[in-house]
Amino acid sequence: METLKAFIAKVVKFYYWFIDWFIVYQELTVSYNSTYGDADDQTFVVRKFYRKQPKFLKFKTREGDTVEIRGAEGLNYRISEL
Repeated sequence: METLKAFIAKVVKFYYWFIDWFIVYQELTVSYNSTYGDADDQTFVVRKFYRKQPKFLKFKTREGDTVEIRGAEGLNYRISEL
């Protein structure tokens, strides 16, 4: 059973290494107030953005999860290419 888990972990690692050659990932840092670096900041590695609006973000993470973030007063976010 352990060898199977180790093999699956290596296959997943190889998959991400191979996909990294073809997809450009972006790092998204979201702050719910105007100050970056405090406790409310969240950081994601994004594969694809579906929607970017001042109060709403929808995107797909590197792991394949779809995330929606809403802010009533607006979102402050930074996008940088990895």
